[in-house]
Amino acid sequence: MDIGNHTSVSELIIMGLTKDPTLCVIFFVIFLGIYAVTLTGNISIITLIRSCSQLQTPMYFFLSHLAFVDIGFSTSITPIMVVGFLTHGIALPVAGCEAQLCFAVMFGTVECFLLAAMAYDRYVAICSPLLYSTHMSPGVCMVLLGVSYLGGVVNSLSFAGCLLKLVFCGPNEVDHFFCDFSPLLKLSCSDISIIEIIPSISSGSIMVVTVFVIALSYIYILITVLKMRSTDGRNKAFSTCSSHLTAVTLYYGTIFFIYVLPKSLYSTEQNRVISLFYTVVIPMLNPLIYSLRNRDVKEALRKTTVGIFS
Repeated sequence: MDIGNHTSVSELIIMGLTKDPTLCVIFFVIFLGIYAVTLTGNISIITLIRSCSQLQTPMYFFLSHLAFVDIGFSTSITPIMVVGFLTHGIALPVAGCEAQLCFAVMFGTVECFLLAAMAYDRYVAICSPLLYSTHMSPGVCMVLLGVSYLGGVVNSLSFAGCLLKLVFCGPNEVDHFFCDFSPLLKLSCSDISIIEIIPSISSGSIMVVTVFVIALSYIYILITVLKMRSTDGRNKAFSTCSSHLTAVTLYYGTIFFIYVLPKSLYSTEQNRVISLFYTVVIPMLNPLIYSLRNRDVKEALRKTTVGIFS
């Protein structure tokens, strides 16, 4: 076999969530509906933020990009999974499978950075309100946004570099609903002792840095809020953070479960369910969390709706 840059397996078959024909039909309807809600909700958030003057602040600037990233994250996985329900498994070229993983890694990493940037924004707004316009100027926001996307691209490239070294020469059935890194390593006949470490270091470093920024921001926020004498001030501060805290808890909670806890603590089926939650369900939930629990967004939505129908 000529290893080089070639593979003896030209395509990989994504097995999906189930082989039961009845469940496939049910899942097709459910996840097609979830994808439609994801697109509608996130596009609506982006449109609302771009069109309403009262939402032209750094927090909503980052939120609009979070919505864009959620669309990309869900689109890199859900359509292929939905088609697989109809065909009872879907075959992708090896390069296509690797590309799907790289796009998912990129969008997932950018989301981590954006959540950290939004935490920093809340820290400045609550702990240093007089310096907010300076510390969160348009230039600073663009730098934070650029770092977020650059971090996503760099982490994705670390995965891509490792994937290009993999050779597939045996079974070609991916026991997952998308081309995740671990299932691909199991199918490879290459030496993966080094290959599996590099992405772990890259992704692990990003998680540590972003979690540290988020945790430190909220520690200072909590200290500041507890020092407030006004109950209204405390309630207002907590209300501005509640949506973001909910999104952070859901996203990092599932990632921690999959990528930090030892794999011996959970089964392959549990892995699929948790992966399904953070790749497909959370992108749908984020616009609902930020619209239903955010007074500014609800007010802007009300004014826009009244303007349309008046």
